[in-house]
Amino acid sequence: MSIDPYEKDFQSGSVIRSGWRRVILKKFLLPLLLMMISTQQSAADTPVRIGVLSHRGYEATVRDWSPTADYLSGNIQGHRFEIVPLDFEEVDPAVQFGEVDFLLVNPGIYVNMEVKYRVSRIATLDNLVGNTPHNVFGGVLFTRHDRRDIKRLEDIRGKRLMAVDETSLGGFQMAWRELNAAGLNPYRDVSLLEFGGIHDRVVLAVLEGLTDVGNVRTNILERMASAGRIDLRDFKIISPRLHVEFPFARSTRLYPEWPFSKLQHTPTPLAQQVAVALLNMPKTHPVARKGNYAGWTVPLDYQQVHELFRELQLPPYAEPGRFTLSDAVQKYWYWMVSGLGFLLLMIFMTTWVVRLNRALARSKLHLERQHELILNSVADGIYGVDLEGKTTFVNRAMEEITGWSSSELIGANQHEILHHTRGDGTAHPSDECPVYLTFLDSKPRFVDEDLFWRKGRTSFSVEYSSTPIRDEVGKTIGSVVVFRDISERKRAKEEARQHQLELSHVARLSTMGEMASGIAHEINQPLTAIATNAHACIRMMESGRQLDRCADVMEKIGTQAERAGEIIRQLRQFVRKEEPERVRTDINDLIREVLVLIKPEVDRGGVRLRQDLDRGVGKVLVQRIQIEQVIINLVLNAIEAMSEVKEDARLLLIGSRRGEGETVEVKVSDTGPGLEGSIRDQLFNPFITTKPKGMGLGLSISLGIIEAHNGNLYLDSGPGEGAVFRFALPVCQEEK
Repeated sequence: MSIDPYEKDFQSGSVIRSGWRRVILKKFLLPLLLMMISTQQSAADTPVRIGVLSHRGYEATVRDWSPTADYLSGNIQGHRFEIVPLDFEEVDPAVQFGEVDFLLVNPGIYVNMEVKYRVSRIATLDNLVGNTPHNVFGGVLFTRHDRRDIKRLEDIRGKRLMAVDETSLGGFQMAWRELNAAGLNPYRDVSLLEFGGIHDRVVLAVLEGLTDVGNVRTNILERMASAGRIDLRDFKIISPRLHVEFPFARSTRLYPEWPFSKLQHTPTPLAQQVAVALLNMPKTHPVARKGNYAGWTVPLDYQQVHELFRELQLPPYAEPGRFTLSDAVQKYWYWMVSGLGFLLLMIFMTTWVVRLNRALARSKLHLERQHELILNSVADGIYGVDLEGKTTFVNRAMEEITGWSSSELIGANQHEILHHTRGDGTAHPSDECPVYLTFLDSKPRFVDEDLFWRKGRTSFSVEYSSTPIRDEVGKTIGSVVVFRDISERKRAKEEARQHQLELSHVARLSTMGEMASGIAHEINQPLTAIATNAHACIRMMESGRQLDRCADVMEKIGTQAERAGEIIRQLRQFVRKEEPERVRTDINDLIREVLVLIKPEVDRGGVRLRQDLDRGVGKVLVQRIQIEQVIINLVLNAIEAMSEVKEDARLLLIGSRRGEGETVEVKVSDTGPGLEGSIRDQLFNPFITTKPKGMGLGLSISLGIIEAHNGNLYLDSGPGEGAVFRFALPVCQEEK
């Protein structure tokens, strides 16, 4: 039984046979499968795929060619090569849809791929026979050795013929050319034309008598015999051709070996690296031995293959006949179905995208309204600035605070409207504006106090932050400013400071009231001495005797007067309202001045006083009276705490030293009973005291004074250990 040649489609190279269902399914499903694969696979994880014609089966292809892929992976850094076995029907769609990056097929398939998809060869395979490389091959027609009725090509007429594949050059097309020259058409003049798919299956079919004549490429019979699968004596070559330099049995002319080619989408630099690696492979390389070949040579001329296709009118030289609508439906029905499915899918996707766009538009409008609502609900002023310094958006609070409307602000230069003048009346240059600097260096800024200007040229104090605005690629396109009017806060802070000063003054007066009797006694002593010495001097002058001693007495009077004057001077200075200015002061001088005032209390309390003052402690920038008040509060608390212990155990230590982090530390410690845990946690809170008649303001005021001087006040001792109070003040900048 023969096949009518008109049932064959020369242009596509397909023939109706037993495997047509598999071909249709692959071609129908391939576009959708590729679409799914492409969305799930990233380019960085995609290996370099080498499509190899699987003419001897999948396992044999992987076994023979995987070492070559590993060789390329080892020689070309950054790429991983893998083998993709392709049967004859899979080559065309794999190339068409870019499933592979390189292609290793027979020259017949290569010529078609070259014309249809602009595939280009970069090397030609050298086959290995013994130790001799060959880069040409042919086809062989054979039958069983016991078939005496088949010797020549003409004897094949009316017999059963099995070839490898319709597109197999060595396994069908070469033999077809020779049969055609002998006046035979394999589609008409044989009883049955079959295709086995792989060479080994064709050989075994002849051996088992399933067909009369087989057609495979050269070297297949020899390889199978070398592997022990067949015995060459069981076969007979039909119309054998001999060639001194070609050792394999053949029935056809010789053609160039398989080319290694690159697809159009494959990067040229990668193809060049692959070509260099293949051409540099030694002919005796273990990789070549595993693949049963002898390396690679430069691409050969495949003109002889083109001549074969022209003679047989095979693609790409097939002569088109009358092409009817029925032919189009019969040939392209799967594409029509695919197109219809794709059209329906596109209609569905378009409808879906339209719905999504509407939903996105609604969401965008909702977000814009929500954004505007959030901006307008914030009590702080917010506005945006572009790279030219122009205002891009404002919120309602900014309009209310500044008096400018959004229409006046948006599009105008914000610095010229809000930030043009400093507090002292001098102009504020725009290149020094923190808002401008933010989008110039892309760094956020916070300014705790500055001056903005309202409409009508009135200023107000603000604190504000300026944060860079970035686009989707991270490039700074402006800044957003959030500011707050702190005028009321500054007024409240000033009122609190005045209140603190008044409270401190009251506390000092109260302290002086407590110390009044001791100070009066201290002043009374020099006054008494002055009066006594004055009377003595008068008596001596009246008697006219010992006039020379009057000078000594007058000197004593002067000394006592100076002593009383110093006490009064210190007392007046302590109780007066302090000046707001801070001065550079040696902390040891303040301690010595305080000791003059508290000496009566020290003596009256039976306390031994020890000083430990560091001469190189440095100077601090303070309000003298306030720091004296802190020292007096701590010393008086220590004296009162030690009233509960024996007199010989009462020791008051006051010292100064240079602390860590460029600070000056003053320590006041006593040997009293210490403080209970319940009191320690609330010690610096107002109105918390351990004294029966105390107001509980001394330590609270002291803490406020020290913190106002950027310092800290500590309690270092534990319960039952006496009390150790320590405060630290920053060293004056000029002392660092």
